[in-house]
Amino acid sequence: MLIANFANTGASSGTMEFHSISREDRVRTSAPGLRTFREIADRFGLTEAERIAVLGDPGRSTYHQWMKKAREHQPLTLPLDTLLRISAILGIYKALTILFEDENQALVWLKGPHQGTLFAGASPMAYMLEGGHDGLMSVRRYLDAWRGGEMGYGAPEGSFEPVTEDDLVFA
Repeated sequence: MLIANFANTGASSGTMEFHSISREDRVRTSAPGLRTFREIADRFGLTEAERIAVLGDPGRSTYHQWMKKAREHQPLTLPLDTLLRISAILGIYKALTILFEDENQALVWLKGPHQGTLFAGASPMAYMLEGGHDGLMSVRRYLDAWRGGEMGYGAPEGSFEPVTEDDLVFA
């Protein structure tokens, strides 16, 4: 996979450099990434089957082998797709910690049904579990846009009304 590196210059030269994600990069990030994923999955209350689904459906024995190696700080090289999925989970977790001051509120949002166009009555968690890589990335993009104050397509200018404490209802 190639990653674009845009030059940080004032003048647009129209050039960009690409570099690939090397095997060494994957070796360096696999075990720490998987350990971090385990901590986030624990906080999200994911079952073993849900963890396997989020990681791209590796075999159960493969999943346990990965976890054992990560836990014991042994050399581990995850597939690029799995690392990208872990990256999406890290981004989702980061956005939730920024948007919600209480982790329980974040979990209510993550696991509760939503009527927005993206979710159509499903929870973001269900969307992540059933939507594969696209589901994970869609939830991450949704949260990143929300975090940035983006209203989405078709929202009239000035239609945004800030949420106040009176608007929040926890049943």
